[in-house]
Amino acid sequence: MQHPDPEQGVADQPITTLAISSHYQQCLEVAGTTTFAKDAVAALADRQEFAKRGYYEGQAQLQREPENLVDATAVAVLVAGEKVGCLPSYVARELPLTVGVSEPVLYQLHVLRDEKLLAKAYVWLGDGEPQWTYSHDNPPALSSAERSNSSHVAMSTMVREAVAGGGERARQFKRGMVDGVHYLELVEPIKQLKREGRNEEALVLCYKAIQAAEQDAGGREPAPWYTEQAAIVHRKLGEKDKEIEVLRRWLARCPVGRRAGSKIAERLAKLEQK
Repeated sequence: MQHPDPEQGVADQPITTLAISSHYQQCLEVAGTTTFAKDAVAALADRQEFAKRGYYEGQAQLQREPENLVDATAVAVLVAGEKVGCLPSYVARELPLTVGVSEPVLYQLHVLRDEKLLAKAYVWLGDGEPQWTYSHDNPPALSSAERSNSSHVAMSTMVREAVAGGGERARQFKRGMVDGVHYLELVEPIKQLKREGRNEEALVLCYKAIQAAEQDAGGREPAPWYTEQAAIVHRKLGEKDKEIEVLRRWLARCPVGRRAGSKIAERLAKLEQK
């Protein structure tokens, strides 16, 4: 088995494919990139002279770690001899990799230098050319703002595709829409407005979502998250009466058997005791 230079160009080195169970993805996210391996990842980013955002694709080595105190079946991912993470444990246990042998694989790293180093890394264990989930031009969401935006876009895309598809599924989604927006699409905007301290604007979206969730309930309890958020904002604004009102609104539309023990009933009970 060959043991090439870990940071030599990808095209110059053959990569041995390890067979893994077909029900596992062949593009696997590396564990520990920003925890136990953060110093090694930061050093790799420094060697690559990354600016604020960086991308690296090269060769890594997989190596078993029988001395690992947490998991004796662990498989480390090494770049230039430095441990930059581990394979997910559910894959490491089944990987046909002998102790004491290193196996070359393709490795991909995405880095964002913010207040702290943010990073995600992946290895390719499939046949042929790697089919990465992300690329230099399509990086994964790393910052909290990027993750929020990614989640929002994914949810909006799912809603639009469902509505465009027609049939019963489209009718179900349309029931949960107000002003052309489904209440599921309002989660991230509400969170963002709250983070920015724009509480009155957050309340407007909360009440739109509450109305849409009530329309969509179909005899069940409406989705409670939006009511909880409205109550939290009313609390911040010192509006106890309105907080009580929005909690009672949800309970009035909740089947009797589902009210007791709910977070909303508990919150209301505490308020009414004061």
